[in-house]
Amino acid sequence: MHDQKRCKWCNQKNALYVAYHDTEWGVPRFDDQYLYEMLILESFQAGLCWECVLNKREAFRRAYDYFDVDKVASYDQRKMQELACNPGIIRNKRKIAASVRNSRIFLSVVQEFGSFDAYLRTFTGGAVVYETGKTTNALSDAISRDLQRRGMTFVGSVIIYSYLQAIGVIYSHEPGCYLYSRREPNS
Repeated sequence: MHDQKRCKWCNQKNALYVAYHDTEWGVPRFDDQYLYEMLILESFQAGLCWECVLNKREAFRRAYDYFDVDKVASYDQRKMQELACNPGIIRNKRKIAASVRNSRIFLSVVQEFGSFDAYLRTFTGGAVVYETGKTTNALSDAISRDLQRRGMTFVGSVIIYSYLQAIGVIYSHEPGCYLYSRREPNS
């Protein structure tokens, strides 16, 4: 598959990135565990590139108790300091603090709506948006505003747009990519 044409952003020299592009990015997956993991990882992307975060994903999983939202939401200052000293992850103290706060808010959203997917569907109606060449849209603006109103940080519209692309709400494989012509992500 290495000779396939892919989206321009996909570094074809990084097997992890190629596998992510080919099998995960843009594929609808709406279980809360996955939605939570991707939201936390995307928040660490702010100011960086996704490849940097993806390369550290396994270290993040280990450091963050395999993204057990209940455990992360209960992290204290000592645990946050431990994360800030972990060379395997992005050690930005503001992002680490935000990840814990955002985890608590994620849980409150799940309690309010029954699942994070149900929350997202209040904005999407369950529809998949097909578009390329954008970094924000009205949908990412609305979700970002609402999450920020609830107290989340590192969830600006660009980050939320990337998140929505990753989880399959926005399908953005570029023209020329071998996945572009596949109009139904589940087919």
